[in-house]
Amino acid sequence: MAKNIQAIRGMNDYLPGETAIWQRIESTLKQVLGSYGYSEIRLPIVEQTPLFKRAIGEVTDVVEKEMYTFEDRNGDSLTLRPEGTAGCVRAGIEHGLLYNQEQRLWYIGPMFRHERPQKGRYRQFHQLGVEVFGLQGPDIDAELIMLTARWWRALGIADHVSLELNSIGSLDARASYRDALVAFLEQHVDKLDEDCKRRMYSNPLRVLDSKNPDVQTLLNDAPKLGDYLDEESREHFAGLCAYLDAAGIGYTVNQRLVRGLDYYNRTVFEWVTTSLGSQGTVCAGGRYDGLVEQLGGRAAPAVGFAMGLERLVLLVQAVNPEFKADSVVDIYLVASGNGTQTAAMLLAEAVRDAFPAGKLMTNYGGGNFKKQFARADKWGARVALVLGENEVANRQVVVKDLRSGEQQTVAQSEVATHLQTLLG
Repeated sequence: MAKNIQAIRGMNDYLPGETAIWQRIESTLKQVLGSYGYSEIRLPIVEQTPLFKRAIGEVTDVVEKEMYTFEDRNGDSLTLRPEGTAGCVRAGIEHGLLYNQEQRLWYIGPMFRHERPQKGRYRQFHQLGVEVFGLQGPDIDAELIMLTARWWRALGIADHVSLELNSIGSLDARASYRDALVAFLEQHVDKLDEDCKRRMYSNPLRVLDSKNPDVQTLLNDAPKLGDYLDEESREHFAGLCAYLDAAGIGYTVNQRLVRGLDYYNRTVFEWVTTSLGSQGTVCAGGRYDGLVEQLGGRAAPAVGFAMGLERLVLLVQAVNPEFKADSVVDIYLVASGNGTQTAAMLLAEAVRDAFPAGKLMTNYGGGNFKKQFARADKWGARVALVLGENEVANRQVVVKDLRSGEQQTVAQSEVATHLQTLLG
């Protein structure tokens, strides 16, 4: 007997019972994006490897250790996308969307990183990303944060996420701070773990993000990034905070907040939660004004964020059990008797034509009425349409409310109108 082939570790199947809640959550997210006037862009999941090396940075963990990179049959180095911003910028440059233009875009789909799989964090994971090009003021930064806050309210999780903000300044300001931070770390290298020692010269700002409590204690005496900000970055950050204050959105300024990718500047933010155990990031992003030029386009200001959907789904399920998946079936059509199956199939098609919003499933495989009603209950139907030989002969159908048990016989020509009233 052949051995079963199983899914690759960290790359999961999502079964029908799980995808229903995903669809409801994704529908909510997309509805809010549409209400702000953002447009969807669809991007390849495979890109040329140099795109990510140039965008993300060759000394980041993503590029050094986590990317799925391979040579195709032409000998080109290709990579399964580990994040979406680089591909979005590449597409914008390639199709002339960015120079002297404003674009407000979003995308959704799978990303790939070879990490140790854990709950809510997998090797194939799904992200929704939002990117805005051509706007450089703090007002658009604030709108992105307000948009995400509206998501949390719509999903019923607003009390379980909190916003952390920081400004990491300009490239020049960060270079000055980097020198000061490295000098401090060199004086305390004996207190650093191996991961921080490795990052100390290649990517020292990531030491600020260390999860090691001993390192965090040491950093209490380290130079503060805020002391090295250029004046324009200070004004930009003050403007952002003023907008958020006016909108009533609470936040904490966290001067140790940095993003793991090299292309960020000025605003960085994270929405975090403690409702899934240890603190976890739900959504994160910031400004990356230099990335378009870095990837070969003409300079354009840009800001965006990405959100992992696996963790979001877990959070919604954990804290808002009232947010349930939409039912798979509204109406179940049962039929029994000679000639009723053909009549049932034709009636079902007529109902779908007249009431396309209704989700109607027709019983197949026979069975008496009791068994068919049991199947209707299994699928969560609210209404049953019942056809017997008499109903077929009289071109009628019995409409039964499976919640109240009430039923009514109506003409088949009027059943769609009756269902619309019954199901709202």
